[in-house]
Amino acid sequence: MSVALDFDRELDTRGLNCPLPILRTKKALNELISGQVLKVVSTDPGATKDFQAFSRQTGNELLGASQEAGEFLFFLKKK
Repeated sequence: MSVALDFDRELDTRGLNCPLPILRTKKALNELISGQVLKVVSTDPGATKDFQAFSRQTGNELLGASQEAGEFLFFLKKK
């Protein structure tokens, strides 16, 4: 399934494992203004659960997630 959403910034966390993708995402979101969208690319197999939990805990909306060719894409909207 492919998700194509408009985004304001892209974060590449390929090759990083938990908790680094979440930590880098948190830092990147802090640099955005409310309502902007961050696209995160990850290769961490646990990232889907991590990003769902991160979204619930922080209130930043997970707009979409997809997986293709061993990569995971996440779109987070800053609260």
